[in-house]
Amino acid sequence: MMILLFIPIGITVHLAEKIGKILENNAPLDETLLYFLDFTIYFAHLLFPLFLFLSVIWFTSKLANNTEVIAFLSSGVSFTRFLRPYLIGATIVAMFSILLGLYLAPVASKGFNDFQYKYLKRNKNKTQSNVLKQINDNEIIYVSSFDPIKKSGSNFTLEHFEEGKMTYKISASNIKYVEKDSSYRLRTYLKRIIGENKDDLIIERKKDTLFTFELEDLVPEEYIAETLRYNELVKFIDREEKRGSTNIGRYKLELYRKWSLPVSVFILTIIAVAVSSKKRRGGMGVNLAFGICIAMIFVFFDKIFGTMASQSDFSPLIAVWFPNFLFGILAAILLYNAKR
Repeated sequence: MMILLFIPIGITVHLAEKIGKILENNAPLDETLLYFLDFTIYFAHLLFPLFLFLSVIWFTSKLANNTEVIAFLSSGVSFTRFLRPYLIGATIVAMFSILLGLYLAPVASKGFNDFQYKYLKRNKNKTQSNVLKQINDNEIIYVSSFDPIKKSGSNFTLEHFEEGKMTYKISASNIKYVEKDSSYRLRTYLKRIIGENKDDLIIERKKDTLFTFELEDLVPEEYIAETLRYNELVKFIDREEKRGSTNIGRYKLELYRKWSLPVSVFILTIIAVAVSSKKRRGGMGVNLAFGICIAMIFVFFDKIFGTMASQSDFSPLIAVWFPNFLFGILAAILLYNAKR
């Protein structure tokens, strides 16, 4: 219910902020409506545990202020038994969160980000420089600059190796992806076939050809990990590890989050019940204020460690699970005190 109440507010604020660019870039109505649907799913998934946390605090504080929690416990019901319905509810929510994270959120993320770069960030320069990547066991590609919007790059080279020795090298002043037939158009094409005694040169002014690599290999989008479903993401990470990608930390971070988010549902639920089950002077407002502070600290730790993992050699596994570990200890302490 709290998510449903937030969605119209979030859409209204976002629309007020972006309406100028949407009209300026003539975004079609059907694409715009689909974008806001993706926007809803995308942010609902990100904020799911926090809204659950606040809703549990609100509901339990209501019980505590009406002295109903005291009545439960005074009748001989243990605090563990009192907590059981919350954990059952958290299990249902966690299962929905898993379904959302593994299958629905990636599709929504792709639509959300594609619309952003197509209509809202059109004038921003996304050109990538000095892209060097091993695409398989035998080939390495390089492009000095690549524009994903125009799907073209400059100073392209491909080096092919057999048993540790280069057998041929392809170079071109310009490479452009031809979407119609999924081929690549090379200008000032030069292929050097390396022989034992002499090299053979093949020179063409323009050449359309096929390669084994995909378009995203020239410049993987920053958000590509968010747009892949779980099985696709596992295969993508395995492929990028073999290629020596520098963005592995960012990709693994997204993979581990798909499982850490449902666990955080249980941790935040226990914290919320332990904090708000006691009747306090000041009522629900004090509990909500305390809950919002805890939520902000949780988000702070998640963002800090996530940034460290994506931009350094810090372990993505630790970055994802450390906030849950830390707040899991806090949940155990608060639950112990609540039982007393």
